[in-house]
Amino acid sequence: QVQLVESGGGLVQAGGSLRLSCAASGYTSSIRDMGWYRQAPGSQREFVARISRPGATTYTDSVKDRFTISRDNAKGTVALQMNSLKSESTAVYYCYMDRNGRTFWGQGTQVTVSS
Repeated sequence: QVQLVESGGGLVQAGGSLRLSCAASGYTSSIRDMGWYRQAPGSQREFVARISRPGATTYTDSVKDRFTISRDNAKGTVALQMNSLKSESTAVYYCYMDRNGRTFWGQGTQVTVSS
């Protein structure tokens, strides 16, 4: 089993920055893709960013050039640096990790961007 714990959410003004972190505990070997989804009130959960074990990244179009995903394989962590935040970035952000064909999710961390 893999347990994920997120941190770094909070309240920020539009144009500001936040850094989300997610740490895995348990069996962290063989983790493949790691990434982030988000869910705004009244909306479905949507993909934000993904990073493969070798470091290849994918972003949803709305966050390209503003968000940066990174990972530390030795520590089993993934981070999301969010710059130039907009009010539409307000959501609960969930990290995930894929290991041996299973997907594990964090509990979510709230990000609120005030305009």
